[in-house]
Amino acid sequence: MKQVDSKERIVMNKKQKISTKQFFRMFPSDEVAMKQFEEWRWGENRQCPHCDSFRTVECSHKTMPYRCKDCRKRFSVRIGTVMQASNLGYQTWMQACYIATVGIKGTASTKVSGDVDATQKSAWFLGHRLRKAWERDGNLMEGVVEVDEAYFGGKEANKHKSKKLNAGRGTVGKTAVVAAKERDGDIQAKVVAETTKRELQGFIEENTDIGATVYTDDHKAYTGLARKHGTVKHSVGEYVKGQAHINGVESFWALLKRGYHGTHHHMSPKHIHRYVNEFASRHSIRKLDTIDAMQIIAKGMVGKRLTYKELIA
Repeated sequence: MKQVDSKERIVMNKKQKISTKQFFRMFPSDEVAMKQFEEWRWGENRQCPHCDSFRTVECSHKTMPYRCKDCRKRFSVRIGTVMQASNLGYQTWMQACYIATVGIKGTASTKVSGDVDATQKSAWFLGHRLRKAWERDGNLMEGVVEVDEAYFGGKEANKHKSKKLNAGRGTVGKTAVVAAKERDGDIQAKVVAETTKRELQGFIEENTDIGATVYTDDHKAYTGLARKHGTVKHSVGEYVKGQAHINGVESFWALLKRGYHGTHHHMSPKHIHRYVNEFASRHSIRKLDTIDAMQIIAKGMVGKRLTYKELIA
């Protein structure tokens, strides 16, 4: 990370954090931020995003400072990333990575708008493009894994009469989310159509190693799970039984619900999977130094695109 001076970090509880003041000392301009994005993406071997050639040279174009000797196309570090076609400066994008990293309960687009000096619409789009960068393929979870499901949204009382589902109380109209957490590690979470045996056990089998020990509550959908399986009987007030508990994944639900109700106030069913992925990904890197977490987001930008048309379709 050549562009970042280690003296600009604060050591706090072994995690090196960055204050807002320090951030702007580290990245005082678009040029400095651009060079850092380039370092994170290419290191010392700049590569053409059009044809993958390493035979590239600098050129005097304002927005495309490099040219490929093989395909002869111009490019910048934005090309082939979620930053492509964005009018926002590199410093703004770097600041957005910083905000996304330090805001453990998420950050509302209205707040981001003021922080980066952009319209609320631009900040909303920026936030969702960063959520695209958070997307990742996790490794199979091993050891002790906690699994649980939760529901979000769907308060019928707040809906217009024409949109009410009129199907009674409980989980009607809500979005179901299932999450798996390694006892001392990562989290994977996914929006599911329903909390059936097929959906929940399918999620577990996709995300856990065959040798993992899975702990759940006593939901009937987990019966017959093809893993070593232990339960706690929430239905009769049991929450810990020796090593069998799901306190870790329930702490994730608490954080996600604070983000839902306290930060964003609402997550539409159309986009809630993006927020769920953001919270799970951020939780999984929560122990990293701030600058290293920012690097993970930046690397996650590569090879992904999200247009405004796609977002609102």
